[in-house]
Amino acid sequence: MAAEIVNPPSDSDVPTEQKAGAEPLDAFEPAFALHRGGKMAVQATVPVRDRDDLSLAYTPGVAKVCSAIAEQPDLVHDYTWKSSVVAVVTDGTAVLGLGDIGPEASLPVMEGKAILFKQFGGVDAVPIALACTDADEIVDTVVRLAPSFGGVNLEDISAPRCFEVERKLQERLDIPVFHDDQHGTAIVTLAALRNAARLSGRSLGELRAVISGAGAAGVAIARMLVEAGIGDVAVTDRKGVVSADRDDLTDIKREVASFTNKAGLSGSLEAALDGADVFIGVSGGTVPEPAVASMAEGAFVFAMANPNPEVHPEIARKYAAVVATGRSDFPNQINTVLAFPGIFAGALQVRASRITEGMKLAAAEALAGVVGDDLAADYVIPSPFDERVAPAVTAAVAAAARAEGVARR
Repeated sequence: MAAEIVNPPSDSDVPTEQKAGAEPLDAFEPAFALHRGGKMAVQATVPVRDRDDLSLAYTPGVAKVCSAIAEQPDLVHDYTWKSSVVAVVTDGTAVLGLGDIGPEASLPVMEGKAILFKQFGGVDAVPIALACTDADEIVDTVVRLAPSFGGVNLEDISAPRCFEVERKLQERLDIPVFHDDQHGTAIVTLAALRNAARLSGRSLGELRAVISGAGAAGVAIARMLVEAGIGDVAVTDRKGVVSADRDDLTDIKREVASFTNKAGLSGSLEAALDGADVFIGVSGGTVPEPAVASMAEGAFVFAMANPNPEVHPEIARKYAAVVATGRSDFPNQINTVLAFPGIFAGALQVRASRITEGMKLAAAEALAGVVGDDLAADYVIPSPFDERVAPAVTAAVAAAARAEGVARR
């Protein structure tokens, strides 16, 4: 049912640029109705009902807490919201499937991300859209904001700058920094692939995968699959397989070539898919049906581009034993909301100084484990609304942080 607007906007509510002749918004369209006024607000956790409450919540009582933190800085985690709040930071250059639309236009997505943190992980989050795109400027800005937050979730920053931004922030901050477009996608993909392999009676080490897309998600997935013990994985871009013999590779792609493609493949995506066990799409575009047909018997097709998968599920099901997409209207949705709320909840719970590879692998294993004995071709990954997901990921991440020595409580 469409949301009802009690007070339709008057002419004075219409932005100047629309009055001047821009395409008018349909204020009664459900998406605009839901977003009107924004999707989130700040709510107090303590009452301010009278003079006594005011004197405790603000001056003079607050001065005692400030003085204590000044003397013992670690007390900030106990007497402020720092240990339970994440900054959701973007520069608006790679927003969903919309591309470089700028910081203002990115805000509806960042607000959405923040409410997903709260809904699915119990973590407060603040959307921060930056009016700068230079990697060093982004890093410097976030470092200056960091005292207010317990973690930083980087969002929708275009590759290859996203790799540099994350790396430099991890070097300069002692709080978790996590680029969800990279690692959230990789964690959920690995969880689904673990279960697909289990369903088929195979191990990850027996599988050869091909990834279409050498951007943030593709690179992170390749790294995680190798870390998890995949038999082999090749990454492809617009020019074909990312291989060491190419002379047009960026620094990131040269690094990718150094730890992938043990088979020494070269040429097109279609050629790489011949006999492959797994296709993972994070690039858009369309994979020809004959290329899908050339994959190994019992293959897995994870076509995750939105809104149009690289291989339509109806075609993929002709040849693949397990099919996954990034869409909610097909089974096996690879959705990062399965990962990031629990990952940050676990990291914040133990006041981790960073998010390690071990914590990511633990998250993937826990997520896969939620499926349990209900495993089926159309159920290799749980629903985002499965209430077991966030607690399982949270507990696994917290335990891994302690095991790896990055937990501080």
